[in-house]
Amino acid sequence: MSDSGSGAHYYWCTRHHRVETDADVCPAKHVLGPYASAADAENALQQVQERNEAWDAEDARWAGEDR
Repeated sequence: MSDSGSGAHYYWCTRHHRVETDADVCPAKHVLGPYASAADAENALQQVQERNEAWDAEDARWAGEDR
């Protein structure tokens, strides 16, 4: 799969553990995205993990917890 720059969207399918495109995307409840490139979609779970960790740290800071 190549990134053609044609405005296509890419998704990470949590059901099939693969990148999908507009042409073959699973139902919304199974995908993350859209992303501008296949590489971004492939890194979706890592990005989710990093954001969750940052938000958890921010919540702990607001609550006055030491982490």
